[in-house]
Amino acid sequence: MAENITPAVIQDQEEVKVTSGRARAALPAADLPDKVHTWPYLVRAEFISGCVLLLVLLVWSITVDAPMEDPANPTKTPNPSKAPWYFLGLQEMLVYFDPWIAGVLLPTLIIVGLMVIPYIDINPKGNGYYTWSERKFAIGVFLTGFLGMWVGMITIGVFFRGPGWNLFMPWDYWDPHLVRPLTNIDLPYYLGIRSEMGAMLLGAILVLGWLVGVPGAIYQWKKDHPLMKQLGLVRYGIVATLFMIMSGVLVKMALRLTLNIKYILVIPNILNI
Repeated sequence: MAENITPAVIQDQEEVKVTSGRARAALPAADLPDKVHTWPYLVRAEFISGCVLLLVLLVWSITVDAPMEDPANPTKTPNPSKAPWYFLGLQEMLVYFDPWIAGVLLPTLIIVGLMVIPYIDINPKGNGYYTWSERKFAIGVFLTGFLGMWVGMITIGVFFRGPGWNLFMPWDYWDPHLVRPLTNIDLPYYLGIRSEMGAMLLGAILVLGWLVGVPGAIYQWKKDHPLMKQLGLVRYGIVATLFMIMSGVLVKMALRLTLNIKYILVIPNILNI
């Protein structure tokens, strides 16, 4: 049997809501509830925001012509020949690494690194709320990798790479006939090593020292620290390896752009880094 709900009852319910809201506002911050239900409050707001964004994109796509290029012409190669913007980060990495490293190994490590974050993150702070002071390392490394490196390389590819994949400032004229003489040399040769075996040994020492020696020295230095004990050797090894590889990409880019260093380690027909 359905209940009869009178306007007076509805008014009483609204008064109860207002009264309870005022009561919560009068409570000190320590006594307020620390949880808010996701449904319907958050999901409803996200759904409405998504609908509004979809409407804006629909209107934008209908009213503005997309900057499409002419149909492909097999007799004319565009210069510069650029990938779509979301792949320009990979194309930019091809300047600094061999194709199998820039196109296969590094993207795989990026995906694996993102996948292992929940398993190597032992800091419970910042769970459910945003904080910088309590998660400086995690947030700093992520922003460096995403904004500083990935978005940065996309920005370089979109705005600073011109004909011949040369670097141009945004205000420079893109001269299609520009040829810049660049003599790329390997780091051992730059340091005066002329023998092939000596160059391989020096390159191996530098690469292994960077990937293994530096993290190992830090672990021996900080192994008694409470955070290091909580992290453990395996998790520390994963974090240190991924961090040193990410930092190594920055080092290799800096060496290439400043000193025209092509490779650090050269093992003929096997490995070039």
